[in-house]
Amino acid sequence: MLQNIEKLLEEARQFKAGTKEEIEQFRIKFLGKKGLLSDLFARFKEVPAHQKKETGQKINQLKQFVLKKIETQLENLGEEGVQEDGQDLSLPGPPLALGARHPISIVRNEIISIFGRLGYTISEGPEIENDWHVFSALNFPPEHPARDMQDTFFIEKDPDILLRTHTSSVQVRVMEKESLPIRTISPGRVFRNEAISARAHCIFHQVEGLYIDENVSFADLKQTLLYFAREMFGKHVEIRLRPSYFPFTEPSAEMDISCQICGGKGCNVCKYTGWLEILGCGMVDPNVLEYNNIDSIKYTGFAFGMGIERVAMLKYQIKDLRLYFENDLRFLEQFQAAY
Repeated sequence: MLQNIEKLLEEARQFKAGTKEEIEQFRIKFLGKKGLLSDLFARFKEVPAHQKKETGQKINQLKQFVLKKIETQLENLGEEGVQEDGQDLSLPGPPLALGARHPISIVRNEIISIFGRLGYTISEGPEIENDWHVFSALNFPPEHPARDMQDTFFIEKDPDILLRTHTSSVQVRVMEKESLPIRTISPGRVFRNEAISARAHCIFHQVEGLYIDENVSFADLKQTLLYFAREMFGKHVEIRLRPSYFPFTEPSAEMDISCQICGGKGCNVCKYTGWLEILGCGMVDPNVLEYNNIDSIKYTGFAFGMGIERVAMLKYQIKDLRLYFENDLRFLEQFQAAY
């Protein structure tokens, strides 16, 4: 066996490779599962006891030499550069394309950060909901015309199981389970049976906020939303509140911000009004508080809700809502700087 080991050692000394494939074949021949070294180790038990020490040392010497030979040959190929297959190993590899956050994720995280600085927690809930959490607990009586404001995807009838049309359902779950005061925002995906166009989609994302405590006023709501608008769009943005109607708030309002494109002077984007609608808000209707076992005499609160796509459209001046859902890399790569 010792003579055989010396022969293999000499063969390894004479080996010189020109390609990586030759080195790999050499490795398999000596170090593979069925290679020469495996065979030597298998036959080692047949070696007489007085030769075991010397034979074992020789086998290990052969193994270490083969490993070193493979390392040296690979280094030599790298130094010589161009191989037989024409590849220049001295050149840098192809650049890896860096990913970017989706604009919806960027804006969502920024909204969460802004309200987080005001002490708002994040609450989440199921996308498949029941009638109570989506409608009834929010002051939508059965057959009330306000239910027609939202075209709903119903999954089952009796009881009604549906895809949530707004994340207000999460606020109901928070009011049911958490102790007062409550200060939370509910970001999430919602669904409405609407025709897909540049300004509408059947799937979109919302962030809704809820604040309930003693002595909460409309002035608190206005100041909160002004802070949000200036953090999101810049220190010089102005807001205005217009009377509106929502079943779950009273009084209710729509909030506009001054157009960031024309500076409030009027352009085709803001339809020459100088204002762009951004969200709905209002004081929580006392009925909603009572439905959720909150004393409407002692506690008051406000709520607001906005579409993340809408905020992103205004922030990045994107004019077609469908771009968010097409996964076109030419569009998404523009947001790498915000990764």
